Amino acid sequence: MNGISKKKDYLNKIRLLNKYNKFYYEKSSPVVSDQEYDGLKQDMLKIEKNYPNLISKESPSLKVGFKPSKNFKKIKHKVPMLSLSNAFDEEDLKNFEKKILNFLSLKKNNEIEYSTEPKIDGISASLTYKKGILATGLSRGNGLEGEDITENLKTINDIPKKIISKNFPDEIDIRGEVFIIKNDFKKMHEKFANARNAASGSLRQKNPEETKKIPLKFIAYTFGHIGDNKIKTQSDFLFNLKNWNFKISQYNKTIKGIKNLNLHHKKFEEKRYNLEYDVDGLVYKVNNFDLQKRLGFVANAPRWAIAHKFSANSSISKILNIDIQVGRTGALTPVAKIEPVKIGGVVVSNATLHNEDEINRKDIRIGDTVKVERAGDVIPHIVLVDKSKREDSSKKYIFPNKCPSCGSKTVKDFNELTKKYDAVRRCSNEDFQCEKIAMENIKHFVSKEALNIDGFGKKIVEKFWELKIVKFPHDIFKLDFDKIKKLEGWGNLSVSNLKHAIEKKKKISLDKFIYSLGIRHIGQENARLLAQHLKNSESFFKLSKNIDIENLLNIDGIGETQIKSVRRFFSNKINLNILEKLKENMKISNSTSIKQGGILKNKTFMFTGKLKEISRAEAKSLVEQNSGKIISNVNNKLNYLIIGEKPTNKKINKAKELNIKILPQDEWMKMLNKTS
Repeated sequence: MNGISKKKDYLNKIRLLNKYNKFYYEKSSPVVSDQEYDGLKQDMLKIEKNYPNLISKESPSLKVGFKPSKNFKKIKHKVPMLSLSNAFDEEDLKNFEKKILNFLSLKKNNEIEYSTEPKIDGISASLTYKKGILATGLSRGNGLEGEDITENLKTINDIPKKIISKNFPDEIDIRGEVFIIKNDFKKMHEKFANARNAASGSLRQKNPEETKKIPLKFIAYTFGHIGDNKIKTQSDFLFNLKNWNFKISQYNKTIKGIKNLNLHHKKFEEKRYNLEYDVDGLVYKVNNFDLQKRLGFVANAPRWAIAHKFSANSSISKILNIDIQVGRTGALTPVAKIEPVKIGGVVVSNATLHNEDEINRKDIRIGDTVKVERAGDVIPHIVLVDKSKREDSSKKYIFPNKCPSCGSKTVKDFNELTKKYDAVRRCSNEDFQCEKIAMENIKHFVSKEALNIDGFGKKIVEKFWELKIVKFPHDIFKLDFDKIKKLEGWGNLSVSNLKHAIEKKKKISLDKFIYSLGIRHIGQENARLLAQHLKNSESFFKLSKNIDIENLLNIDGIGETQIKSVRRFFSNKINLNILEKLKENMKISNSTSIKQGGILKNKTFMFTGKLKEISRAEAKSLVEQNSGKIISNVNNKLNYLIIGEKPTNKKINKAKELNIKILPQDEWMKMLNKTS
């Protein structure tokens, strides 16, 4: 089959798959069997693997979920519908509470009270009530904006259309889960793959009368925007929900302490299969709303809540081989190639082994019979080895001491805090000096979370790398399109689309730019914090000359580890050259996260001594929330020195010398209360 025929065949398969997806997701009416659909998709993926230049932006392989229906307009949530962090064992829960106690500056023996509820496997919805009347109903969408599915939600009997109650807020977003109980799904399982898909498809019907025919249920569990909240706890809020005629889970409980949460989780897991609806875990929320407010959010998840997942599905397989993958930061990750096995409806042929220490601890060897576990979207991993089936000739796996990509020595970093070596072994070459690291960095640079260049996926990066078209990030902005046009699978239209997509991404926000560089320990949240602090690209580039790097310690969330990574990044001449080239080709806008107003605007603060009841991190956070700024030195730029217990006399004397206002912590707190 020639190139033109192959492309035609590929595009035809995409057209069919997208057509089938439309019928499945939007119309909830599959037109082909699962086997036929899976076979078609497999054929399409095979073409993409062998001919990466053919990959179209319309390919289902590049899409997560499905495209929002054009039948519904999008509306921005007044308060984002955030996701939750996950816990899988008691250790995860302990770390969760430890972070809470540290942030609130509470002693370790403090027992936090939590509100617990089942994590129903359904579709999230947000209901806005004005003067007691249901005004709008939105899907979760992307968390920031959802689809207006008001009329469809109104067909659900569990959702009150009018609330008559003296204590019902004038305006409130009630949030909850739309789902279908198991017995009802049995009657309609031929139309849908599972109960969750059934709920989703039903809410996306064009005609609400069609939605009305589906036995959808709704359970309320929280609020988003609220006009006037006098309720003090989550448990009290749930009580009010019930009085307002909302259905709430009968399994809601208030529990103190991690040990009790874990016991509750074990008991509940035993009866999960006897419930009338599907659940995949429990949700724990700090019960006190004042504490929730203090804790706030990190990245796209609240500090005060976590989802404790149930045990994963598992199966038995055999390790055929162990491959070593080199990641963007040089980390060597061992991956077990296993005999394909079906777990939770998904065929699994790879399982992560995490690191060298994990292999040694579990004594994992090639040829071993193992238990493989998979939980939701979590990467499959090896739980244990069945040593009774191990052959006498088997040998311990020796982790490579040289990088499989560049041959450089592999090392383990020494952690100054723990005084231990890290579990992860890394390539000793830095950044673009190792080919695999370099290629992974470019993949990161064009990724969805970074530049998000439409049509410039991982396969394209690999192909362009192989052909030596792209070796550094800035090469993307100087592509030889005439050369690309001559490659198999590339024509005038595809080249034109790529050119246009790249041109669009020459403008980028500072936080996205910082994140795109792939600096170790600088993820999306830290990139945002840095951008917010630095304000503009000029300040960022000053860091390359070791200017103001230490001031980054004033940022809540940025520590010695992050600063060390930033300094290391700027000490590399190749990185500096890349930055200069990117500056020539890109326009970097100022941070969009800077607050424009606030009660502490244009005021600078510094803390010394141990603070009462709150941590230093929370104190800094309070200043920044109110548009103030934290600085690290006592100088003429400082407005207020806030003192706690056992403050540094040197700082106090210096502040007096410069006529800087010195406030005890209590006075500072009063200052916040007066102006808030």
